[in-house]
Amino acid sequence: MIRAARETDIQAIADTYIALLTYEKRYGGHSNWVLDLYPTIKVPASKVPAGEMFVLEENRSICASMVLNHDQPEDYKQIPWRFAADAPQVLVIHTLCVPPEKAGRGYGSEMVLFAKQYAQKLGCTVIRMDTFAYNEPAKALYQKHGFRIAGYGPSLLEGLIPEELAYLEYKV
Repeated sequence: MIRAARETDIQAIADTYIALLTYEKRYGGHSNWVLDLYPTIKVPASKVPAGEMFVLEENRSICASMVLNHDQPEDYKQIPWRFAADAPQVLVIHTLCVPPEKAGRGYGSEMVLFAKQYAQKLGCTVIRMDTFAYNEPAKALYQKHGFRIAGYGPSLLEGLIPEELAYLEYKV
């Protein structure tokens, strides 16, 4: 079941970030996220009260989480988006996370499908998002669901760590 996250989910969401980043530190991974820098508990602590955090829950366990809102980072202004839309018509997916022990079960796909339905419900015409340029599994997930790569560009993770991002979009 995918639902809006509650205050009681904040620590469990943060724990999924820690699990993923600890796993990636030990075994390697595809994200550009950094343990204790981003994402941290600050993400759900700010997004849950705003009604922007969603979780996929199964058997009382958080299997995936993401932020859905209209906040387009400054970098988005540099991207040659094919689908023009005013800011209120753009739904942005941020920080989609599936912890390693839940990977490979289709939870990422379920979250993307939910985001598409949520965009329709809000009357959005476009969904945008970004991911680390070398995160091939994430790019493949979004492309499988009809997203197209609009471009690549430099960014600073949390204003500190230089990175290259892939920017993707979907016409609702």
